[in-house]
Amino acid sequence: MPRTIFKIFRPSEWQAYAESGEFSGSHDDLHDGFIHFSYADQVAGTLERHFAHEEVIVLAAFDETAFGASLKAEASRGGLLFPHVYGVVNKQGLLAWARIQRGPRGFALPEWCGGEE
Repeated sequence: MPRTIFKIFRPSEWQAYAESGEFSGSHDDLHDGFIHFSYADQVAGTLERHFAHEEVIVLAAFDETAFGASLKAEASRGGLLFPHVYGVVNKQGLLAWARIQRGPRGFALPEWCGGEE
């Protein structure tokens, strides 16, 4: 059964993606050779580990089937499988997005990502 996968963008990355319709990856993505995504139950951990110093992020949800063979589930943090995209992300498959400001208890995730909004 297809799953929703999530990409966390910094605001400048989201702006560039929104304007061009394509995203080739963040600095870390380009360094690693693929674009990092998370499943819903991994988003909070990814935020804590890689976005702890950000005040604002943009969380985007994608239909995993839009990526075809360029999407691979691969072992990463703690041996868990994470979705990685080998290629460019375009607007195809974009389901939802939200700009989220850090609050006193961190980032409050929207309901469509398992949060309480």
